[in-house]
Amino acid sequence: MTSKENLLRVLHHDNPDWVPNGMESVTMIGSPVVERPGFAGLDDFGVEWDYEEGAQGGTFPAAEGNTISDLSGWREQITIPDIDVIDWTEVKEASEAIDRKQSLVCGFVEMGLFERTYLLLGMEDALVAFLQEPQILYDLVGAVADYKIALIEKFDDAADLDIVWYGDDWGSQENLFMPPDTWREIIKPHTKRIYDSMKRRSIIVNQHSCGKIESIFADMVGMGADIWNPCQPCNDLADLKKEYGGMISFCGGIDSQFVLDRPGVTTEEVREEVRRRINEMAAGGGYIASPSHSVPFDKELIDAMNDEITIYGRGVYQ
Repeated sequence: MTSKENLLRVLHHDNPDWVPNGMESVTMIGSPVVERPGFAGLDDFGVEWDYEEGAQGGTFPAAEGNTISDLSGWREQITIPDIDVIDWTEVKEASEAIDRKQSLVCGFVEMGLFERTYLLLGMEDALVAFLQEPQILYDLVGAVADYKIALIEKFDDAADLDIVWYGDDWGSQENLFMPPDTWREIIKPHTKRIYDSMKRRSIIVNQHSCGKIESIFADMVGMGADIWNPCQPCNDLADLKKEYGGMISFCGGIDSQFVLDRPGVTTEEVREEVRRRINEMAAGGGYIASPSHSVPFDKELIDAMNDEITIYGRGVYQ
């Protein structure tokens, strides 16, 4: 069985041979739209970003770099990239170079509805507006969703995507950024439209959301997410697996914060964490082992993690 075949079995909960170490046999392709510039400057929505060498991710939203200052006039202040005038040649060429027999092709679509909204408004003003101006926010988020749908469709036309990694961080380490009912009222219906656009094209939905999102996890599953990453352990992952394990796949979960990046952690503790997470998450398929966040780790610890995933993850289904 090839790695691609095994991964598909994992995602279909169909008797995989082993627990994959990350998204094995998946090739990621980015879109030509600049959602987050690599250095200080503007993204394609006109939002300003700053840069700090050595910082995680490098770039971050500049103070007062948002573009919408008067919420009531957002339609006149928003800049939405024109998907049709952007050159997709490099995306098409990159996808054509991939061996489809060995690899699935995944489109990288970042800065989802909540993230793009706070980038346009500024975080504080956005959070206040979600509570005080829900109808205006519903319309604004809907306009961003229309763009995301057009982007994904154009992306798929160019690259014939198998998966879309769709990023939108809904939570902090303690809870959602907004009350669950507010998320359901404003974010959920438009995210469902984005999912539906992928489902119509038989694209696997890989939803990225950091933070504690247990309170809306059933909603995400019900909307049709196929994979959730990075599965941060601030959520009760074992409980989520028990309740939803046959309906969605989990990618991540190996504790980045309190194991991999903890000062003084040993390689044996890393191996124990890998075994614990596989024991909790792998039954019946639907689990892809990887860290719960992508930050730089000590090479010795990552080598131990990879080795234990290979050894233990290949024996768990035997």
